[in-house]
Amino acid sequence: MELHFGTNVLGFPLLSFLTYFPLVGAIVLLFVNREKVNFIKWFAFVIALIDFVVSIIIWFKFDRSTWHFQFVERFVWIRKLGVEYYFGIDGISVLLVLLTTFLSAISVLCSFNYIQEREKEYYIALLVLETGMLGVFCALDMFLFYVFWEVMLVPMYFLIGIWGGPRKLYAAIKFFLYTLFGSLFMLVAIIAMYFLYHSKTGEWSFNYVKWVHVLSGIPLKYQFWFFLAFFLGFAIKVPLWPFHTWLPDAHVEAPTAGSVILAGILLKMGTYGFLRFSLPFFPNASKLFAPVVAVLAIIAIIYGALCALAQEDMKKLVAYSSVSHMGLVMLAMFMFNPTAIEGSILQQINHGLSTGALFLIVGILYERRHTRLIKEYGGISKVMPAFAAFFMFAMLSSIGLPGLNGFIGEFTCLAGVFKANWKYAAFAVSGVILGAAYMLWLYQRTMFGTITKEENKHLKDMTLREWVYMTPLVICFIWIGIYPKPFFNMMEVSVKHLVEQVYPEYFQQKAHEEAKVKKLIQEGLKVSQVQRDVVAD
Repeated sequence: MELHFGTNVLGFPLLSFLTYFPLVGAIVLLFVNREKVNFIKWFAFVIALIDFVVSIIIWFKFDRSTWHFQFVERFVWIRKLGVEYYFGIDGISVLLVLLTTFLSAISVLCSFNYIQEREKEYYIALLVLETGMLGVFCALDMFLFYVFWEVMLVPMYFLIGIWGGPRKLYAAIKFFLYTLFGSLFMLVAIIAMYFLYHSKTGEWSFNYVKWVHVLSGIPLKYQFWFFLAFFLGFAIKVPLWPFHTWLPDAHVEAPTAGSVILAGILLKMGTYGFLRFSLPFFPNASKLFAPVVAVLAIIAIIYGALCALAQEDMKKLVAYSSVSHMGLVMLAMFMFNPTAIEGSILQQINHGLSTGALFLIVGILYERRHTRLIKEYGGISKVMPAFAAFFMFAMLSSIGLPGLNGFIGEFTCLAGVFKANWKYAAFAVSGVILGAAYMLWLYQRTMFGTITKEENKHLKDMTLREWVYMTPLVICFIWIGIYPKPFFNMMEVSVKHLVEQVYPEYFQQKAHEEAKVKKLIQEGLKVSQVQRDVVAD
């Protein structure tokens, strides 16, 4: 068996360690006495924290000058089927890996007081879920990718179905069936592509890199149906309108950590799927479907924002805001220029941070009052000033205030969309305006005014544990808002390579325009020189 390690620290398989360390932690917890609740909580947190530290090591060791996959681990797994154990990350997936480990650690920590039953099983589910999510972002074998894609469904189903709210079973089954429905179409497409690859090369393989080289050039009639099958799998996960109806129920019924992971990471698996698979595999079909995706994305932006304005439940409001924000991500992604795609990726990170923070905020209030209805609050800033400050940062980050992370992502997305189609950009801006309206409205009704409910007069402000998991999020808001360069540098080369694969005409047009500008400048300089000569004479 041939084992190959790529750009690793000391030849150590970092990606495998990163992916399976939470699973090892979950297996250890199986043998721990369930009565040792404090040990179980802190053990799970330490496991998640170590994983986050490993992802930081990967961040600093990553070579930003190349688009090639790094930290590669590859060996033959099932020889007869051509299945490989193939891990690797590029400048796009490394950002999502870092986001996953960061939010997973926060999700474990925030659960300490929220979960009061079956704690052992809960933390096992969280750690297994982290392994599944990391595997999706690291896998470069289509068989392996699909295994991780399905594996992460199971722990998320249990998180909602066991530790969720009153309608938890309905929400869990709806989430599971929607996602499974889309995944089945994607599975059929993967199998068909597997046989198509063999018919063209004589080799049985699920290797992602080989598939891109061979299958990206297949006729449009094949790309059309393959793209459609992948589209269903990924659009449901995003979720893109009209495939979004599972999301509000799942968010409302999920425990706080479940909502943080669902909004912060699981939705990004859909957008990552488009970037990693749909666009490189089916470039011609992607361009054909781009106007359709753009229209659906614009509907999602406006529809999600209008639905958020109509909500009385804070969690449902934040859930619909996710539909709107992810619509902007999808719109920018299908504009096929580096500015738009870089903005799309950064906005995915920003959405994970800001929406994750908002769900934590709602969870803090719910823990104290056991209600999420907006009308039950008012004047909370008087008794919880520190909480109001954290809420303000999360809210302003979500609406894209200059100086915070949301502004950089939204502005870059809109700039890229404007380059491609100013009409699309005009519609997208309306969603941004509506986003400011529903978030400011939420904050005003809950934090300001007089305290009308007796139960709200004696609410406790932020605890030390809540300070610990909210402060890093606020630091990220400010850091990305003021200095986003490290994030753009990380993805720049990989995004450029992606655009070259999908829409090479962009760089040809850009070179042509630059040549025209250069020619005009030279002609202008010649005219100026002639004028100076005339004046001198």
